[in-house]
Amino acid sequence: MASQPIISVSGLRAIVGDSLTQELIEQYIAAYALQLEQRSPVGPVLLSRDGRDSGEMICQWVANTLMKYGRDILYADILATPTVGVEILEHQAAGAVQVTASHNPPQYNGLKLYGADGRIINAVQGAQLLEDYQLKRSPELKSTLGSQSILANTNQRHLEKLLALVDVESIQNQQFKVLLDCNHGAGSKLAIPLLEALGCQVTVLGAEPNGQFAHPAEPTAENLESVGKQVVTHQCDLGFCQDPDADRLALIDAEGQYVGEEYTVALCIQQLLADEPGDVVINCATSRMAYDLAAAAGTRCLESAVGEANVVDLMLSSGATFGGEGNGGPIDPRVGLIRDSFVGMVRILALLTREQRSLKELAAEIPTYAIHKTKISLEGTDAEAVFGDLIEKFPEAEADHTDGLKLRWPNGDWLLVRASNTEPIIRAIAETRTLQDSQELCEKALGR
Repeated sequence: MASQPIISVSGLRAIVGDSLTQELIEQYIAAYALQLEQRSPVGPVLLSRDGRDSGEMICQWVANTLMKYGRDILYADILATPTVGVEILEHQAAGAVQVTASHNPPQYNGLKLYGADGRIINAVQGAQLLEDYQLKRSPELKSTLGSQSILANTNQRHLEKLLALVDVESIQNQQFKVLLDCNHGAGSKLAIPLLEALGCQVTVLGAEPNGQFAHPAEPTAENLESVGKQVVTHQCDLGFCQDPDADRLALIDAEGQYVGEEYTVALCIQQLLADEPGDVVINCATSRMAYDLAAAAGTRCLESAVGEANVVDLMLSSGATFGGEGNGGPIDPRVGLIRDSFVGMVRILALLTREQRSLKELAAEIPTYAIHKTKISLEGTDAEAVFGDLIEKFPEAEADHTDGLKLRWPNGDWLLVRASNTEPIIRAIAETRTLQDSQELCEKALGR
């Protein structure tokens, strides 16, 4: 029996040769073509991929479908997800399709869709597209097919924007030794020239973007244990670890210890707010470290629902100067409105340069919290009933319904319980001062 594709307002992911079929791609892209016709009736569509070996085939399916509806294609081949956003604006495209399954295992591939504003389509647009897909809506076929052209020098504008964020010469003078783990994803295309432009001595793991991952794709502590050893072996100052489409960045210190993804956004905020105070936005599942750093700088930290598009929506409506998600995805509007691992690299190197201390020392100075995550099956359970029971169980906590239910305690502890967008499960995330307390809070909340 074929597996089920994962299709939501956030995009599409499925197993190649199983649930990911040409028919599925064509039907989904037809719905996207309808949305483009309604929102951006003119202009080409940028098309790119993350390096998985199935990407070229899927790109061809996407291109052929869009050209049937009269759209010209700007084919960029292998490109990091944040670079796609920059290139949309650079070429005044109507939108873009990135063929990627992000951090999913190598047997998966999928699609991320963008608008003319250079960002991933938002929740409202995603919901409409999902409805159009389910009802098999599409534009009328055009009498004249669209054309396809190849884009060259696709990383140059993104590189320029990144270097403009920092004092390049001061970073160059440090001659940082950096281990870069691209894990055979799309990140090497920009990360290598970026770090070299910043004067770093770079040791690269998984430079060839062929999708043959050397370790599981998600940049977690367990998956990056071998990379930490390489940081020590090569006597590097730190390690930068990207996911396959390079919108997330995890950190490893000079001793080979996993600093993690939560610290990526936190350290970027610390670097930025010292020079440019302003409001910052995180999602409601991100560590409260951002609150501490914003408070120290005399500014606000705001929370959105989980999801990159929700963070960006709140950034735009509040005029925030920076944002991000705790999965290692900083969002800097000076560069683009997409999670961007390269922003993390330049801002963290700038912080190390300014403070003249190691990554381990800087991370240790931020108040330490412990996050624990768990889940239970939602089958036969009403999520709203679970939320009501939790409010009664923890009357001393303040209830926030921005996304599912978030309970906040006066001492700063919090618990987030929400139904998954892609699986029949309820997720629980708790953050307290100790891992044991966070685990106990999750267990008490979900009755485990």
